[in-house]
Amino acid sequence: MTDSTKKDVAAEVREFLRTRRARLTPQQAGLPVYGGQRRVTGLRREEVALLAGMSVDYYVRLERGNLSGASDSVLEALAHALQLDEAERTHLYDLARTATPSGRRPTATSSRVRPTILRLLDSMADVPAYVRNGRFDILAANPLGRALYAPLFDSPLFAQRGPVNSARFMFLDPASKDFWADWDKGANDAVAFLRTETGRSPHDKALTDLIGELTTRSDDFARRWARHDVKFHHSGVKNLHHPLVGDLALPWEAMELPSDPGLRLNFYTPEPDSREREALGLLASWASTGTAVPTAND
Repeated sequence: MTDSTKKDVAAEVREFLRTRRARLTPQQAGLPVYGGQRRVTGLRREEVALLAGMSVDYYVRLERGNLSGASDSVLEALAHALQLDEAERTHLYDLARTATPSGRRPTATSSRVRPTILRLLDSMADVPAYVRNGRFDILAANPLGRALYAPLFDSPLFAQRGPVNSARFMFLDPASKDFWADWDKGANDAVAFLRTETGRSPHDKALTDLIGELTTRSDDFARRWARHDVKFHHSGVKNLHHPLVGDLALPWEAMELPSDPGLRLNFYTPEPDSREREALGLLASWASTGTAVPTAND
């Protein structure tokens, strides 16, 4: 690990632990609160050390960014003291793995969609589906998926460069605020997922470049990135405003592809006989004609 990488990892550890500590009050941690005005937001370092069962000096060392050699028992104690959720706990372990010189490097993210997965996408004719990586690059999509995400595929952002990337679209194309009905939630989730991915793939240069680009070009992204939030994305409901069929509330699922590290299959499954199902039927019919789906600019 280069000196520059060590500094980057230490800074990430420091800010992650600091922001987790700052959001937790003594009352939430079950600690007594005595009189007088507190000068810090959230817990003090000595309070975290007490909750984790470690010395203050050792916790200060950890929060300064030195997770190298931290045992699983130390990490578990820290996760418990800071009340980390599953995604935050995993991120802490990822940071510790990266900080330890002998730590196992994760398998590199695949950038190729295998023919069997492409055939699977094409067989899912009645639902929008696509494959993306941890950087939000959409690497493949079925016709209905392309029709649903027409504002992304038609964005001027990707006229001269590819692949289509939903994070770039969200933060760099003003049309994204028309497409995502709940833009703030989508933006928060996207940044939290990218932060999670940096822990999983700290040596991914394309990921680092993407984050650098978005931080520089989007104040909305930079502000959210500074929060150090992390999150898993497995399922949910996505609210979209499509230029052809209007407002949609689409349940979605994401499946990791075990044979293709870092790739996920995302698909949308509306309820039978719902307005969303009818709308997707219209989109499928439109897509089958080979005519471009209208966008907000048409």
